[in-house]
Amino acid sequence: MQFLLYILVYPILWLISILPFPLFYLFSDVICFIVYRLIGYRKKTVRYNLTLTLPHLSETERRRIERRFYSHMCDLFLEMIKSLTISKKELQKRFQFTNMDLFHEYEQKKKSIILFYAHYASYEWSTALGTHINIKGFGIYKKIQNPYFDNLVNKIRSRFDAVLIDTKHAIKEVIANEEKGIQGVYGFISDQNPKPNKAQLWDHFMGYTVPIHTGGEMLARKLDLNVLYMKIEKVKRGHYLATFIPLTDAIQNEPEFEVSRKFIRTVEQQIYAAPEYYLWTHKRWKHKKE
Repeated sequence: MQFLLYILVYPILWLISILPFPLFYLFSDVICFIVYRLIGYRKKTVRYNLTLTLPHLSETERRRIERRFYSHMCDLFLEMIKSLTISKKELQKRFQFTNMDLFHEYEQKKKSIILFYAHYASYEWSTALGTHINIKGFGIYKKIQNPYFDNLVNKIRSRFDAVLIDTKHAIKEVIANEEKGIQGVYGFISDQNPKPNKAQLWDHFMGYTVPIHTGGEMLARKLDLNVLYMKIEKVKRGHYLATFIPLTDAIQNEPEFEVSRKFIRTVEQQIYAAPEYYLWTHKRWKHKKE
């Protein structure tokens, strides 16, 4: 059944991916109308999150953010599909970096890098980084239950030299790479909602105390790795700009959890500046404390 679903869906995804960009985003508008207006996908969760975290805005302002968010979310999903066939040149044109020189400075430090980023703007096209760097790129991700679609996601994200590592094996594989002397950059989307009974840090995020992922920091501390944050901004539809922000190049001198706190503060500032580009469909504040 899983394979049948895959062979039925894959040709559709491929056809979507080869659409010229004007038609591609017109199609995204149609999908947005269906998802937002007709189905109302997770609309209750989105409205709850916006009301909870942006109480200083009026209802009219939050509804405007909501509409813009759904448009962005549909673009984001389809841009992942576009990654099936997008050329290296086109990707580099649409996902650019403001300070690659800083990243190359970190490469010269001869340490592997933990790269934090968030469910903000285009984390899917961040694979463009692989076309600019001199070290091996790895992405930490949660495996998809359908093995055929999991393989497809791996295929998409590895087109530009990224290797995906399942979260369950991340620690083991990073340690193994370090023992082999493989210098790499490891991408962690670390703004998710960890299980409360496993969280080692609770901290403020958008007005509430919530559990914070600390796995990236703990790994960096264990192996003495450097840590950067990739701040991704949406310039206009289909175009993104990424800036590297140093979190630490001497983690042993940092207080425990300070790097994770710096990361979550930076994400928070981004959301307040342009909230429509955050992934509001996640139940990020499910385990909040007042």
